[in-house]
Amino acid sequence: MLQLPLTHDGGNGKGDSVTAPDSVQHLNLKVFVAQPGFVDLDAAVKVFHRWIKETVCPELLIDVAEYPHVHAGPGVLLIGHEANYSIDNSDNRPGLLYNRKSVLDGNFQARVEQAHKAALAACDRLEQEPEFEGKLKFDRDSMELLVNDRLLAPNSDGTWQALKPELQKYFQGFRMEHRGDPRERFRVSITKPLER
Repeated sequence: MLQLPLTHDGGNGKGDSVTAPDSVQHLNLKVFVAQPGFVDLDAAVKVFHRWIKETVCPELLIDVAEYPHVHAGPGVLLIGHEANYSIDNSDNRPGLLYNRKSVLDGNFQARVEQAHKAALAACDRLEQEPEFEGKLKFDRDSMELLVNDRLLAPNSDGTWQALKPELQKYFQGFRMEHRGDPRERFRVSITKPLER
């Protein structure tokens, strides 16, 4: 586990440490549905099976798992070797969730960019699939970024202070809010303010 100790001027006197941004892996990015409501999970199962067959994603795709019975849960999961995609309904907010599982080279900015581009590409594909065309629209200005590593990036103010400048640099013009409690994964709400 790579961590930078807090400096004397930034420490809290409790021996806490702040995650070095470039050591952070396993980013998740969720793009929310524009008009929250019912998303046809049966249609998502068909589409995701077709994506496996047609090799439409850069990652190796393996299987599809269905969780329609789980309230506010993962919905339909497209399982891949390097990453998973899902129609996720956590917190009763449907969206496309990209979950990077394997390690990526490069710095934190490059990893955020990779997760963001992969999520947006999947949103584009889903909106154009015959099962969803004209029925499903994603709001690319309403997202959530999570780090799927509670040891390396605990959901704490220290992690937020370490990652905030990097996130502000990448998501320029977006409003960000650190969310959740310490028992959850680190997560940040990312929204574009409405123009006046």
